[in-house]
This record gives sequence, C-alpha cells and structure tokens, in this order.
Amino acid sequence: MKVIVFDGICNLCNGFVDFVIKRDRGTFKFAALQTQVGRALVPQGDSETVYLVVGTQIYNRSTAALKVMQRLRFPWPLLAVLLIIPKMIRDPIYDWVAHNRYKWFGKRETCRLPTPDEKARFL
Repeated sequence: MKVIVFDGICNLCNGFVDFVIKRDRGTFKFAALQTQVGRALVPQGDSETVYLVVGTQIYNRSTAALKVMQRLRFPWPLLAVLLIIPKMIRDPIYDWVAHNRYKWFGKRETCRLPTPDEKARFL
C-alpha cells in the first residue's frame, strides 16, 4: 500500500491531495499527519513536509512529491526526471515553499474531511 501523509490543515497540501485524487489510478491512500493513523505511519512527522509511505520505506519532501508524480496519469510522470537533481538542491526549494505555505495559501481551522466518494481512500 502507498500512503500519502499530509498536513490536513494546509490549503496547499489539501490542494496537492485533490490534484493526486483527480489524476491517480487508485494507487494511493491518504492520511492527515494530525490523525492517529498519520502519526502511526510517520511517528516523527513534521508538518512542513509531505510523506509517501511505501511498505516500510518513508520518503519525504521533494522526493515524496516526485515519487507520487511517477504514479499519476501522463504527463505527470515526466516530472520524475527531476529526481536526478540531488536532494541537496531540490529540498531547499521545497523547504522554502513549505515554510511559507500558510502565508501564501492559508490554512483551515480543522483537518480535511473526505467527501463520501473519497472516504474509502482515506485511512
């Protein structure tokens, strides 16, 4: 199972989840980092990153986002070519956006609640 663990109150993160749901082939499940499931999957989780949990492997930051893109419908897998750029270059850009995401995109008062159609995809 492949699970995307995200900041449930972040508008940018919720937009990423919406983006993935619309382009996914049913590969991913979702869990907000603020939920019991999210904390169990990523016990030391930092709300300034998205996580991709694949079995026992946990990816974060730009690697998680790009590995998610690999699994979406065309043309999004083409972005995975950016994985050849070293993390030490990719992650500072990711961190800059993550650090400013509330200021730029805002945040919710409560975690996202899935719609009835999405409910089976959320843990």
